[in-house]
Amino acid sequence: MKQTNVGVIGVGSMGYNHVRIYSELENANLVAISDMVRGTLDKVSKEFNTVGYVDYDNILQIDDIEVVNICVPTVFHHDVVMRAIEAGKNVLVEKPIASKLNEAEEMIKAAEDAGVTLATGHVERFNPAVRVAKKLIDEGAIGEVVTANSKRLGPFPPRIRDVGVAIDLAIHDIDIFNYLFNSRANTVFANMSSKLKNCEFEDHAEIMTKYDSGVLSILETNWLTPYKKRQLNITGIDGIISVDYGNQTVTLFKENNQVEDIKVENKEPLKEELRSFVDCVQNNTPPEVSGKDGYEALRIVDAAMTSSKDKRLVYLD
Repeated sequence: MKQTNVGVIGVGSMGYNHVRIYSELENANLVAISDMVRGTLDKVSKEFNTVGYVDYDNILQIDDIEVVNICVPTVFHHDVVMRAIEAGKNVLVEKPIASKLNEAEEMIKAAEDAGVTLATGHVERFNPAVRVAKKLIDEGAIGEVVTANSKRLGPFPPRIRDVGVAIDLAIHDIDIFNYLFNSRANTVFANMSSKLKNCEFEDHAEIMTKYDSGVLSILETNWLTPYKKRQLNITGIDGIISVDYGNQTVTLFKENNQVEDIKVENKEPLKEELRSFVDCVQNNTPPEVSGKDGYEALRIVDAAMTSSKDKRLVYLD
């Protein structure tokens, strides 16, 4: 099988998993990694027997590397992605695509102008349970979708220091709503605030979004719950689909108390995501989650933050 040479920039908590998976993938060859923290860099490069650089420009100067995964803090996404694009690399950047909409727009345009692929790492798209739910919806298993609600709850992660819970967690479910409904959001209303003393950003958020198709989504997310909960319910006129992201289970509820546990083939979503991205680069096909998809999710989060700040309904263009 053909292998594509890969470099990973940022090998902390999430980046470490990217390195681990690339070292296992049959269609990828991990060539080099980079991290500004020397201790982290040395540890990961030794564990996976790969070259490590403190300065990520060293990776961008390796001509044989075609794919670069960027897992640095969100505030640095724009600068690192733009440098990678200028170096002619195909880029997968972890979600959110950027911290600001204008930065995301610049990144997307730069990739188009350079003729390289830009993908956004919305890993829940590759959750097998989500794929099964999408198939059920498209096949009409619950009829016309009316509403969807999600809960993404858990304790505060000390490693997150540059963004709040909306852009870190809520954006997962917003992207899933966009994917499942295949429709564009037109209005957003949200409430957010911070209760934790050690968090300078919002630590809980409730976001309501209306779509052109008429579907209404409601999501709740926080860093206040002492246990993790990742659940999604989609209500249609003929039934309900219930998804547990973590356990990768799907349950279909129909009229007359009919309940069916739908078969899901459990897989590691991140591995499916990285394999898919390498495949799209090799075959010169669009990525499953593009830079524009990342922009759409960020657009809704941005509107939600404006809604919460101004205490009003926000209309999207």
